[in-house]
Amino acid sequence: MNTLIFLIPIALFLGGLGLAAFLWSLKSGQYDDLDGAAWRALDDGDDRPEK
Repeated sequence: MNTLIFLIPIALFLGGLGLAAFLWSLKSGQYDDLDGAAWRALDDGDDRPEK
């Protein structure tokens, strides 16, 4: 029972930290263009002209 005194606040803190990181990523626009990132990952760049 003594360990629960330490584990519960630590778990709540880590959960809050994860929630804050997720909300920050939403606010900064990390999830705005998911399709564009998928296409950029597949693009090999062969269609660009040589210099």
